Parts: sequence; structure tokens; C-alpha cells
Amino acid sequence: MMPLSELLKRSQKFVLDNSPTILTTIAVTGTLTTAYLTGKATVQAIEIIREEQLERHSPLDHKDKVKLVWKEYIPPATTVLVTIACIILSNRIGNRRAAALAAVYAISEKAFEEYKLKVIESIGAKKEQGLRDELAQERITRNPVGTKEVIIAGSGSVLCNEAFTGRYFISDMETLRKAQNDINHQVLNDSYASLSDFYDLISLPHTSNSDDVGWNSDKLLELQFSATLTEDGRPCISVEFVVSPVRHYFRLS
Repeated sequence: MMPLSELLKRSQKFVLDNSPTILTTIAVTGTLTTAYLTGKATVQAIEIIREEQLERHSPLDHKDKVKLVWKEYIPPATTVLVTIACIILSNRIGNRRAAALAAVYAISEKAFEEYKLKVIESIGAKKEQGLRDELAQERITRNPVGTKEVIIAGSGSVLCNEAFTGRYFISDMETLRKAQNDINHQVLNDSYASLSDFYDLISLPHTSNSDDVGWNSDKLLELQFSATLTEDGRPCISVEFVVSPVRHYFRLS
């Protein structure tokens, strides 16, 4: 049998890990409970006022009615306060966790950039490009074009693969480089640009989260290309982002 102290620790951990869900559930329950208690209190208040009027044989003014029935509304008022408190706490916890994840992501991204620079410094830019090309080829091999829809994007004639989503499309180097320059021009003028803006320039459909990520003056768009071959021997350009688009790109420090 599990010791009581261990059971308490596990219970505490469960509550902490799932606190937003728990608080949201309480808030939803509180909303329904408030509606029920308010209706019940109103029915009781009407009856109290009716009986008092019968005893007095005269109409009651608003002040008298409040004095008679205010206690009936204490339960729904209490559930309203509890519901509001749960909503506020759940929102605060969610914001704190999102901020913590963003901080971890930033630290990880910085560490990765430092690691990449160290690799280039150690083995040289040409060998690093060769390793990157090998990784791109492995991605193309694992994600064969024969099983995917190829998007006709613009007027190019070269098969491309966007590593960020794994989508195949037809384009050309001129279009891709121009899109990179146009996005960075937009960033320098408007302070930010979204991934959807980039997709528009290369005629790719938006994804479910392409509006939520992008680049700003701290993180300009930089594309890198690798020459690969599809399973049937066709040349294919693998297109990667040197700096991945980030969330909250529109929040300037």
C-alpha cells in the first residue's frame, strides 16, 4: 500500500500539472451552478415578496424588496466570485507557462545557433554544407514525392520541397530568393512579416498556423538550399529556414 506522504505528493503534482484544466472545469461548473442558483433564488424571492405584500395589503417599494430577498442571492453571488477567480487563475497560469516555454525555446534556439556556428568553425563551411545536403536528401527519401500532392506555385519549373511543412511545389530559385528579399524588405519597413506573407509570395496555400509565426527585425528570413534527388531521379531543391519563424513575432521588444 502506498504511504500517505507519497500519495499526497502525487496528488499535489497531479493538481499542479493539471491546474488549468481543473480550474476551467470548475469555472464551467460554476457558470451552470450560478444559472441554476439564480433561478432558484428568483423563484424564492418572488414568493417571499408575494407573501409579504399579502400581509401588508400594500405594494412594497424597491428598498423593502431588497431587504427581504438579498440573502437568497448569496449562493449564486458566491459561485459567480468563485467562477471569476478560477477563470483569472487559469489565464494567469496559462500565460506563465507560455512565457516559460517561450524562454526555453529561445534558450534552445540560441544554443542550437551556437552549436551550428561551432560545427562550421570546426569542419569548415563546405563540409557543413555537405552534411546539410545529406540530411536534406534523407528527408526527401523519407518523404517521397510520389505519395504527395505537388503544388503548382507560380511560373517556375523546378521541383522544390519546403522542409518546414514537407510540401512539394513547383517554383524556381529566382522566385524563392525574391520572396526572401521581399519579406526582409517588409520586416525592415513594417517591423515584422508572417509565414503566411512568405507563402503568398511563392504561391503556397497557408497552413493552420502560418499566421501565428513569422520574423521580425531581430530574426530576418534567410533561406538555405540543398540539391537533392527524388526516388525517381528528378532534381529537387530542398528549401529550409536558417532561422525558423517564431511565435509572437509581432511583439517588438
